[in-house]
Amino acid sequence: MMTPFLLYLLRASLYLAIFYAFYLLVMRRTTLFRFNRIALLLGTVLCHLLPLLRLRVVILPQVSFPVSPETLEAVGEPAGASAPAFPWLMAVYAAGLLAVLALCLVSAARTVRLIRLGTALPCEGCRLTLLEQDLPSFSWGRHVVMSRADYERYPAILAHELQHIRCRHSLDVLLMSAVCALHWFNPLVWIARAELKLLHEYEADEGLIRQGIDATSYQLLLVRKAVGEQRFSLANGFDHAKLKQRITMMQHTPTSGWMSLAYAALLPLLAGTMFLCNPARAEIRPATPGETALFQDDDPPVPYSQIEKKPTFQGEDASTFARWVAQHLSYPAEAKADGLQGRVMVSFDICEDGAVRNVRVLRSVHETLDAEAVRVISSSPKWEPGEQGRKPVKVSYTFPVIFKLNGDEPATAPSTITIRKADGADGDPIIYLDGEKFSGKISDIDVSTVQSMEVLKDAAAIEKYGEEAKNGVILIKTKK
Repeated sequence: MMTPFLLYLLRASLYLAIFYAFYLLVMRRTTLFRFNRIALLLGTVLCHLLPLLRLRVVILPQVSFPVSPETLEAVGEPAGASAPAFPWLMAVYAAGLLAVLALCLVSAARTVRLIRLGTALPCEGCRLTLLEQDLPSFSWGRHVVMSRADYERYPAILAHELQHIRCRHSLDVLLMSAVCALHWFNPLVWIARAELKLLHEYEADEGLIRQGIDATSYQLLLVRKAVGEQRFSLANGFDHAKLKQRITMMQHTPTSGWMSLAYAALLPLLAGTMFLCNPARAEIRPATPGETALFQDDDPPVPYSQIEKKPTFQGEDASTFARWVAQHLSYPAEAKADGLQGRVMVSFDICEDGAVRNVRVLRSVHETLDAEAVRVISSSPKWEPGEQGRKPVKVSYTFPVIFKLNGDEPATAPSTITIRKADGADGDPIIYLDGEKFSGKISDIDVSTVQSMEVLKDAAAIEKYGEEAKNGVILIKTKK
């Protein structure tokens, strides 16, 4: 199952891919080295924040609908007592993450080992480490590591590494290493990391030339260190492709500062991606005074319990409607991933033409579950309308919709509440569920959701609830 964390990573990875692709296609060959470097870093951070934003909120009037607890268990798989499936996707991701982190730790350990093997010297606010063997020079944090021969023969190499330290390029590498570990499956992230390191070289080269170093002599030094005096000598950190790019950039005509505005072209592209990546989310709100609701009229609905001829669904009772809703209800992926479940109490009107309208949420669980309930009930086929005085009338109906995740309940059917009538009783007692008259069957109520139950009968019931309570009243309170 896709966890919320993996969904977040996939969205962030999509934003990163779009951002890095734009850089490679549009900004890669410009000479705005410092600006591009800052843009890459800030863009990387922004692409990890965008998935946290939510768009496409659908404002719905206070809506909802009814469903029978027995039949409206919306689950992703058939209910059962089997153990949850092993999260293979998360395991594969974790294995890749650990592998990248292990490589980073090995690299860091080698760097520390080299620093400890050399001779340390103070140098312009940093620590210079000289090695006797001929190894590529590099800088990390406040450390510069280079061979003694390069230190004595090529002062430009030390000046180049000091430029890296002054610009704090090591912090950039740390950030991009963390991004590569999180998004190890995205090849554009690794390409962006290499491009950022190349920007570091461009920026350091530009800093040296601005200090007055002869550009031609410096370029010859780069070639000498890349090729070496011996045919198979180890390249000191400069491969031929990158060396050519660095020399080309030193000779490139400076790019106009106006080119930096090209990043503005990314804004509509990222905004469109945000719209597509964010599913519609419903926000349930009560109707404001004076607001005209869709399909609303001035005739108040007749309560289901008081209608002479009750409405029917597909020629049968409410349990058939409950089964229909259960067949069309889909457990929202986001709610399933977050472990959300519960009972959505809803009410709707069965109008004179049999259409279901004015769906209202009486008790909310979560916006995603509420919205799914609204969607299903709103798509209900027409009922046979209820009648009062042989005329079709609008009838209000209240029903609970149960969202229950697979595996949280035993495989056997839930226990139900049954009523044993007293001798001579000619009718059923009235049922109040959480303060609202319940029009369904008491056997529809799952006992595992019941917090307390109170029974009133005879005079006590009639005194409080009127003559219709002559067969008793059952007061049921469910768990919140």
